[in-house]
Amino acid sequence: MDEKSALLDQLRIDRGSPQPASGNRRIGIWLAAALAILAAAALGWWFTRSSALPVHIVTAEPVGGGAAAAPGSILDASGYVVARRQATVASKITGKMVELDIEEGDHVNAGQIIAKLDDTNIRAALDEAAAQLEFAKAGLAETQVNLTNAQRDYDRQKSMLLGHFVSQAAVDNAQTAADALRAQLATQHSNVDVVSRALSVAQRNLEDTIVRAPFSGIVTVKAAQPGEMVSPVSAGGGFTRTGIGTIVDMDSLEIQVDVNENFINRVHAAARATAKLNAYPDWEIPAHVIAVIPTADRSKGTVTVRIALDQKDARVLPEMGVRVSFLADAAQAGGTPPAGVSLPAKAVQGSGSTGAVFVVRDDTVERRAVRLGAGSGDNVTILSGVAPGERVAVGDFDRLKDGAKIRAEQ
Repeated sequence: MDEKSALLDQLRIDRGSPQPASGNRRIGIWLAAALAILAAAALGWWFTRSSALPVHIVTAEPVGGGAAAAPGSILDASGYVVARRQATVASKITGKMVELDIEEGDHVNAGQIIAKLDDTNIRAALDEAAAQLEFAKAGLAETQVNLTNAQRDYDRQKSMLLGHFVSQAAVDNAQTAADALRAQLATQHSNVDVVSRALSVAQRNLEDTIVRAPFSGIVTVKAAQPGEMVSPVSAGGGFTRTGIGTIVDMDSLEIQVDVNENFINRVHAAARATAKLNAYPDWEIPAHVIAVIPTADRSKGTVTVRIALDQKDARVLPEMGVRVSFLADAAQAGGTPPAGVSLPAKAVQGSGSTGAVFVVRDDTVERRAVRLGAGSGDNVTILSGVAPGERVAVGDFDRLKDGAKIRAEQ
């Protein structure tokens, strides 16, 4: 019995011992569930991020901070350097250009020859007019001789009439001949005057084949080449040049800026200003206001202001971009600067006195109406609606809306 019991004990299954195969299956199930949860979370994160709008975020700085206007400035505006005196030089007559003596960048003086036109035909016309003048003068001299002879014959016939040697008819005929020659002489005097004027016209046309600089300046454009036809008017089906070159008087350079009409009351003639060229942002040029143009641009809501540069420099070129800071007068220097914050212009919608910005709230934006102040270069002053330190989104305004999800990009 003991041996049989021992054998039965060996064949008995212990129900309380763990099953190795079942334990491995449970571990696999838990791992699969964890991976599924992670994949769902990653997919949700990716979907949320892909649906969020990419934006740049800027911080509103108090006016007077690093992005504010220059010290002492009451208003900033952007504009361009322009030349008050420039001319596109053209010929006075139509002709083929045979010589061009200018290149871009050349300095020319007033009256300097810059081009010549073909004068072959004009010289021939001048020679013809000179010959006609000589012929008219010869005819005038001949008539003068005939008149002198006719006058002597008349005087002789008149004296012979007193001695009754000739008839009255002979005296009358002599007088008629003298009067006819006198009238012919007057006509020939007029003919000589007409031919002289024609000669003057031909001489003027010859002079017009030479094109001269109207004033001293720098050549900025060369618009024609030797061999081309040039004309003071458009002709030739587009193959005729109407200009030879453009000359700019560098001493007439000034600045023109557009100032928002809401702030034009801060600008007046003779007001001090400083100018910074976009090409040389660290160079401050003293300037002053020449005049405020007495009309506004209806479409832009701006007024043009002319500003003179107090320093002349070869680095200042026409059409350069420039930023002008209008400085406070002595009476304004101690005043309180306008309150508000400064934001980049690209972060603000609208123009004039009102606009809108998108303030960042965690991962969403809130559209907020603001009151706009003066521009300061690439920045705009916000008088109300945004507090210093608040973050503002810069992005596609066509897609941004109140409550939109966003993600920040560098």
